[in-house]
Amino acid sequence: MRRKPGALVPLELSLLEAALALRDQAQPEFHGYAIATRLAEAKAARKLTAYGTLYRALGRLEKLGALQSRWEEALSAETEGRPRRRLYSLTAEGERALLRARTAPRGGAKAAAPPRLEEGLASS
Repeated sequence: MRRKPGALVPLELSLLEAALALRDQAQPEFHGYAIATRLAEAKAARKLTAYGTLYRALGRLEKLGALQSRWEEALSAETEGRPRRRLYSLTAEGERALLRARTAPRGGAKAAAPPRLEEGLASS
């Protein structure tokens, strides 16, 4: 079964939760490894089967407008002797989608549709 455009799957919701938690801990930007570590700590690692899964989900969330990203400064990476990292941050739309997911009814015979991002914001 294919999901509807804009609908969020459990891994995407876990990523948004982790992004919000990192922001609340004064880390407004994160890279892939940091978010994977956060998911593992939150016991959401079973949703993350491979790093390819992680980066595809991050890309989908960015395309939907829930996250934004930028490349870190080359000098930072060079100084530390490593490749540049892509840094992500939670957007206001991502926070709203997470809030809707938290307040949506759960389970039951007629489960609610998966949370969706607002249409029209996905064209970034």
